[in-house]
Amino acid sequence: MKHAIVLLVVLAAIPTFSQTDTEVYLFDIIKKGETIKLNNQRNISNNKGYDNQPSIFNGNMVLFSSTRNKQTDIAVYDSKKAKVDWITETKNGSEYSPTKIPGKNEVSAIRLDQDGKQLLYRYNYETGKSKVLLEGLKVGYHTWFNQDILVSSVLEDNAMSLVVSNIKENTNHTFQKKVGRSLHKIPNSNLISYISKENKNWEIRSIDPITGATKKIINTISGSEDLCWLPDGTILMGKQNQIFKFNPKTDAGWNIFHTFMDKEIGNISRIATNTTGNMLAVVSDISPEHIVQKQLDAYNARDIDAFLATYNDDVLIYDYPNTVRYKGKEAMRPYYDKKFKNQPNLFCEIKHRIVLGNKVIDEEYVTYNDRKVRVISIYEIKNGKIAKVTFIKPQYDNDLEKSTLNIIDKQLDAYNTRDIDAFVATYTEDIKVYNFPYKFLYEGHKKIKEGYANFFNNTPDLNCKIKNRIVMGNVVIDEEFLTIHKQHYSAIAIYEVKNDKIAKVVFIQ
Repeated sequence: MKHAIVLLVVLAAIPTFSQTDTEVYLFDIIKKGETIKLNNQRNISNNKGYDNQPSIFNGNMVLFSSTRNKQTDIAVYDSKKAKVDWITETKNGSEYSPTKIPGKNEVSAIRLDQDGKQLLYRYNYETGKSKVLLEGLKVGYHTWFNQDILVSSVLEDNAMSLVVSNIKENTNHTFQKKVGRSLHKIPNSNLISYISKENKNWEIRSIDPITGATKKIINTISGSEDLCWLPDGTILMGKQNQIFKFNPKTDAGWNIFHTFMDKEIGNISRIATNTTGNMLAVVSDISPEHIVQKQLDAYNARDIDAFLATYNDDVLIYDYPNTVRYKGKEAMRPYYDKKFKNQPNLFCEIKHRIVLGNKVIDEEYVTYNDRKVRVISIYEIKNGKIAKVTFIKPQYDNDLEKSTLNIIDKQLDAYNTRDIDAFVATYTEDIKVYNFPYKFLYEGHKKIKEGYANFFNNTPDLNCKIKNRIVMGNVVIDEEFLTIHKQHYSAIAIYEVKNDKIAKVVFIQ
């Protein structure tokens, strides 16, 4: 995906509380001078089901919503004891977004009852006893300005509005329509940050809850709306397997703060820190690898119902690059049901696996009764299930694989030595470059040279290392780890070789 990185360098959430399978991870934040690093990663929920919406109660206690016994309760993790306890066990209801109430030994949380009633409650931290905080408002998300004033995203007319409530005076005032879920007290100020969705590009804005004065801070990372603030005024936002940072006082735009290289954190959905800035909680969907593996196990067991249960109802199955094979999992059933019944020796073995973000790429060797088949499968995961599969069946033989690898390695060497002529020479004259699955970007030697010449000259630390590689006939899929201007990127590229030259590149982002 080296080309896509060059392009980057050169160039309505309604609170339904969907029960996706997520985990809460906790880190220590280590600061040395101007350098901030994450240390001591641990899964503090470690629970099958929904574990989400963390907030840090004090120096060592982390609140989060966690599923048990078919409902969602408020859990608390003690980082000193490395132990989870429970604050609530509400009959006929579940709690979400637990947050400490300033100056009190109490927690506020949204309760969603089985009859659909949704209100904000306060809970005694020790006993779990509760009382309604705001009558008549369907609060989705909230934060405290002080122990009397609350700022909330409230569900109104199928969207969320920014509402400031004074608990003591029993008043509510709506300041803006079309806002997001992420609300935070800005350190060392009398302001609250929120996400405005009034415009096409979402914005992080500040509001003075007393006067209502608002100000734009910066656009969000595209497609992301969850953030937190460090004590020095740095904003952190997560997207996929990366955390980005921006400090309004010193930065012109977003920069990468941390890239998670392990497979467990691949799609960040929430992020939270404490007031002292020495702890960071991150929520990620469970690794898509686990979902694909569950599908593989059901395939090898020839269990049609368990197999189809790993797919979304509207899953799309493609032959590479964009020919539709099946629409919907029930359209898959007749083929796989027959296959499972008629192939008692059916078995799929994974030779190589690449995991990046919500995508899993498997090199699969499938054994039938009478033959073996090699195939590359690209799985895309959404909301804890397989949403899309693309099958690649390349031309292959041993001699072809040797020549294919040879040209790919030459291209990699030229890239790392920043030799523009040698780099361009590895491609066919009519080389075509796409974003996955088949979005055309550019073609030809001239475009490649234009895109890379200055980049090579101006990037002295440029380096690409191959973390994982799938080779099948004339196709090579590389998982790449890139260093560009002291920033690190993970990327995937699919190369197709024709007549000992690279004829097509497809980037997976």
